This record gives sequence, C-alpha cells and structure tokens, in this order.
Amino acid sequence: MGVSGSGKSTIGERLAERLGWAYQDGDDFHPPGNVAKMSAGQPLTDDDRWPWLRAIAADIDRIADSGDHAVFGCSALKRAYRDILVHGRNDVRIVYLDGSRELIAQRMAARKDHFMPAGLLDSQFATLEKPTPDERAITVTIDASVAQIVDAIVVQLPQQQALNR
Repeated sequence: MGVSGSGKSTIGERLAERLGWAYQDGDDFHPPGNVAKMSAGQPLTDDDRWPWLRAIAADIDRIADSGDHAVFGCSALKRAYRDILVHGRNDVRIVYLDGSRELIAQRMAARKDHFMPAGLLDSQFATLEKPTPDERAITVTIDASVAQIVDAIVVQLPQQQALNR
C-alpha cells in the first residue's frame, strides 16, 4: 500500500517473484468509471472506492481459501480501506511503502502511460492514514533500490507470520 508513485506495482511484482507467489495489481480491479475519473484528474470518493475494495477483498479470499498466495498492489490509503481488504484475516499482511512527497513526485514525473496524473499526488497524501501498530503492517522506506526494498520486506515477513502463531 502507498500513494500513487510509491512503487506498489514494481515492488509488488518483485516481491511476488521472490516469494514464488502470484501478483495482482489493484488497479486492474477498478471499474472503467473510476479510471476515467482519475484520468480526468478527479480524485475518487469513498463511494467510488467501496466496490473496488470489495472486489479486491473477494479475490484475496478466493486465493487464500484455495491455499495459494499472492501479493496485491493497492493504494489502501485509509484504515477503513485496509479493514475491508484484511477483514480480520490473520494470513493477510499490509506492507506500507513510505516515501516523501518530493521523492514520489520525482518518480511520478518520470512515469509514462499511467492513468493517475501527478496532480492528484497532493490529494493522495491528504487522504493517507499511515498504518497504526494494531494493523501489524510492515513499513519500509522507498528511498532505496528495488532489491533493497524487497529485502527489507522479506526480512520482516517471518516476524510478522510468527505473531499469528
């Protein structure tokens, strides 16, 4: 999870590859209306997000209940959004990709062909509710290489899994 431009897709894909899991991009679950709205520079409302988050949560359930594993890239900026995704499951972990507005703005400026315009970054940061300790999120800073960020996540995964035993 993290604001647009924090590296959710890149880090998520590499993490999934490293773990031997599938990768699912939360953006693929957006209905066309949400994509059109964001492409036009309009931030989504909670009403826009609820069906999108429920679709992702249903896929998390489907994958986990089948015994498989996956990494999902999803902004999940508010606690309420993460609560829908996790909904009490002990086998789901949130990874928060934490970065400064300046660093993320630089990364967004370099991106091509993404529907989320850089102009919405301020609204993303205004909406962001960083995970609290009771969410047991893994927080990693994104001011490192992709490999270093993935390493930082993997190192914390066994500790997180041990908390549930």
